[in-house]
Amino acid sequence: MIQVDSLTRRYGIFTAVDNVSFTIGNGEVVGLLGHNGAGKTTIMKMITGFLEPTAGRIRIDSLEVGRDTRAIQARIGYLPENCPVWPEMTVIDYLDYQAALHGVPEDRRPRAVAEAIRRTALKDKATAPIQTLSRGYRQRVGVAQALLHAPDIIILDEPTNGLDPTQIRHMRELIRELATTATVIVSTHILQEVQAVCERVLILRAGRLVIDSRIDALQQGRGLQIDVEGDPRPALAALPAVTAVHPGRTVAGRTRYRLDAPLDAAPAVADALSRAGVRLHALTPLQRDLETVFAEVNGQRREAGAEVPFGAEQEEAAHV
Repeated sequence: MIQVDSLTRRYGIFTAVDNVSFTIGNGEVVGLLGHNGAGKTTIMKMITGFLEPTAGRIRIDSLEVGRDTRAIQARIGYLPENCPVWPEMTVIDYLDYQAALHGVPEDRRPRAVAEAIRRTALKDKATAPIQTLSRGYRQRVGVAQALLHAPDIIILDEPTNGLDPTQIRHMRELIRELATTATVIVSTHILQEVQAVCERVLILRAGRLVIDSRIDALQQGRGLQIDVEGDPRPALAALPAVTAVHPGRTVAGRTRYRLDAPLDAAPAVADALSRAGVRLHALTPLQRDLETVFAEVNGQRREAGAEVPFGAEQEEAAHV
């Protein structure tokens, strides 16, 4: 459905997006990740036709951004990071106005507005002025306006920004529901949200696409971890399956080691340590979550359970 070929965007000598290519199929839920200024918001603005690429091409089925921008925009629902709303309008009036802007026929607007309100759980706030709403409710209004015209592509920039835990859970359910009828792109700095709702992730670094993978493939185990008393390296040196042993931190006489070895080598590792008299306190597969992958992409190393700082999103708006 969405095909991005060699997409580039420059602002003078600064390159915000550098030769990025990817394809997103019908019904996929894709997470777009990257540090501040990595190019996420710029890519979303180019897909939605709000920003022209310096080079490259974006196609939606047989349509192309630039040549068919208006037709493409009619198929997209877009929630910007800071969704513009008219604070003096009530929620229902604002959504009716947005439905008109989206080209929803007048006789279908009441139903479209009611459906958007239902799906975003705004019924209790429908007649309230937007200026009286909390940040979380305003965010829901922004999501509602993106759904009004039943788009088949939905792009959400920080959809859980300002939501409380209950609202976040509802938003996750809504994104899963949207994926049954639409292709969804989610950009967020909250890695847990991507892991909870997305099946695939695109990770950007300095404007370049460095990872394009299904999340389940990224999370496959890549070695073993042991906590032991004593030095396990002499015992493990005789095991062909263990190709490297990396010592880590020592706490209360126990040292953690990371082993480059397949998961099915675990019984042989335990047996070798037992025969050598090395006391084994823990033997676990190394699982990669998105924090681990993100740290690897950005040249950081993280032991299991350690936290990786991930800054709040401040995209390249200064360059727009």
